[in-house]
Amino acid sequence: MISPRSRQFLDNDTVAAWIFLTPALILLFIFILYPIAYLFFLSFTAGSFTSTGIYWVGLKNYWRLLINPDFWQVLSNTSYFAIASVIPSVIIPLGLAVLLNRNLPFRGILRTAYFLPSIISLVAAGLGFRWLFQTEGPVNAGLNLLGRSPIPWLGDTFWAMPVLILLSIWKQLGFNMVVFLAGLQAIPPSRYEAAELDGANTWQQFWYITLPGLRPTLIFAIVTTVIFTLRSFEQVYVVTGGGPLNSTNLLVYYIYQEAFGQFDFGYAAAAATVLLAVTLVLVYLQLRTWGEES
Repeated sequence: MISPRSRQFLDNDTVAAWIFLTPALILLFIFILYPIAYLFFLSFTAGSFTSTGIYWVGLKNYWRLLINPDFWQVLSNTSYFAIASVIPSVIIPLGLAVLLNRNLPFRGILRTAYFLPSIISLVAAGLGFRWLFQTEGPVNAGLNLLGRSPIPWLGDTFWAMPVLILLSIWKQLGFNMVVFLAGLQAIPPSRYEAAELDGANTWQQFWYITLPGLRPTLIFAIVTTVIFTLRSFEQVYVVTGGGPLNSTNLLVYYIYQEAFGQFDFGYAAAAATVLLAVTLVLVYLQLRTWGEES
């Protein structure tokens, strides 16, 4: 039988909250906090997970990053890929969501068609794009029909990256569209009715009602798209392998090469720590910017 003192202890809201949160906190520590802490530790070491073991080298791995031209090229590739992917991956789904939120014929079929890329694995999508853009593929066949010369899409340092960007945009389109559709459903129709009575046109309604009403949704879509873009790996691995001449090598694929190709785990951990820091800074700046505007 529970004593009155024990019952009072269990009835305490703080204690009850900690009891329910403990399993989640344990999982958070095991699968997120501990791996991040070990990654940070590993970035200050060298060696391998063999009989020789690892040993402390301090900031040597970070110094190697600073003086390595390949790392700076990869960082430049990742920046170009992220900027060129994130902006269209937010603007295009937003426009589609606004359009498909209206009473259009075959609206349900169109929504399903645009969402389908989101449920296709990146490996399968990458293989499809590799087939489409190969030298003798359908895209160049279409160019031949138009009287244009074929383009070596995946073998050219200029054109290979746009193929990966197009794949990333296509893959993220459906998810962001559904997110924006959900946000549009939360905006009261009475606001648009009042705006129409006041003589507001379609653009004014979008600018002064839709966008402010979608502010939390926009924050979520931008943050998730940035994270999805920065951790891109499968499309590089399947479509280009980082080539030609390292022109499509992104940071996550570079980390994979150094860790499991060169077995330089300390150096790879340092690069992964930089990626983590860049991601956290970008997410923080986005949240702060949108928070100040709201």
